[in-house]
Amino acid sequence: MKMKLVAAAIALALTSNAAHAGCVTGAVVGGVAGHYAGRHTLMGAAAGCVVGHELSVRKKRQRAAERAAARQQQAAMAGPR
Repeated sequence: MKMKLVAAAIALALTSNAAHAGCVTGAVVGGVAGHYAGRHTLMGAAAGCVVGHELSVRKKRQRAAERAAARQQQAAMAGPR
């Protein structure tokens, strides 16, 4: 039964969009860390999901800011028309 649940979770993770990718990655890492830290797999997975999602959102915002700055710099170099 557990293997079916794991397979379903992996399939869901592979079909989810990029916004959830950080959550899935964090959940996997947190689950493994929680397992080795005293059998707290589910708590580790939940915490890892939250942290992974937050880091993913921060990275996405940073990339958007960098693209906006690059566009602004290109517009400044082009000069007035």
